Amino acid sequence: MTDQKPPLLFALKGTQNLGARIAAHLDLALSPLEERDFEDGEHKLRPLAGVRGRDVYVIHSLYGDEDQSVNDKLCKLLFFLATLHENGAARVTAVIPYLAYARKDRQTKAHDPVTTRTIAQLIEATGASRVIGFEVHNIVAFQNAFRCPSVHLDSRQILLRHMLPRLGAGPVAVVSPDIGGVKRAQLFQDSVEAALGHPVGNAILEKRRSGGVVSGHLFAGDVKGATVLVIDDMIASGGTMARAARSCLEHGAKTVYALAAHGLFVGDAGAMIGGPELAETIVSDSVRPFRLAADVLENNVEIVSCAPLLAAAIGRCHAGNPISDLLTERP
Repeated sequence: MTDQKPPLLFALKGTQNLGARIAAHLDLALSPLEERDFEDGEHKLRPLAGVRGRDVYVIHSLYGDEDQSVNDKLCKLLFFLATLHENGAARVTAVIPYLAYARKDRQTKAHDPVTTRTIAQLIEATGASRVIGFEVHNIVAFQNAFRCPSVHLDSRQILLRHMLPRLGAGPVAVVSPDIGGVKRAQLFQDSVEAALGHPVGNAILEKRRSGGVVSGHLFAGDVKGATVLVIDDMIASGGTMARAARSCLEHGAKTVYALAAHGLFVGDAGAMIGGPELAETIVSDSVRPFRLAADVLENNVEIVSCAPLLAAAIGRCHAGNPISDLLTERP
């Protein structure tokens, strides 16, 4: 433990509601801060509580919303982390429920950026002591990008805990909508099997993307008669999930659910996830689903909270206890 005092928790604009839920699970209140936006587009952030010698956690989910772009939120996080460090905080941890720019984790075309590494360098430059991420796009790239300690939390248990009552006694299959998500699907399959106490099927779809056009028709696996769980890290336009659901139904699936940690829901996502192919879409509250119409949100989407998981990680980090048990909990 850094000190005998409880940790200080700050949540920046756009993440206060999730931050308050995290704080409530720790029996704490969010610490006050000043956050000002100037007419020329610049920002000012400062803590309104003394941070010298304290163990401080800054909660900020990096997605664009009605009021702020992704870049605005990223700059504010960087500025605030640096301010806490400059004002003598003993340890500053960035808690990032949704990490922006994580999809470009390697060069797939000539001269491509590797933004995962760049984001890590920017956060480290502020003097941050540690980063806690939740279901990042590529866990290997995330862990390799940071030189400061990093903690990765996945969404398996909170999603599975919500899904278990729906699975019944019939066959179940876990499906990855593309090759890149195979390991995530395998880990989720292991968790489902452990919870149900019997084997669970699996399948994978081929997906190729070039110039914004998605192609690929191969389907490997058996989903006939099964309740299918299509698992991914995020849902953006919803096209990948809708495509996977159609393919599973064509191969004999009984029912298809879409599961993801982050619901960005851009473009025509409402139409995609509101279609008849998907029984339901389950996402966490890492991203506020402000882009979805109220009827789609009410009838087609279930939101489960990542706040208990993030709060548990903060509590363990503050106390100096291991995080590993959070990754092995059963629902």
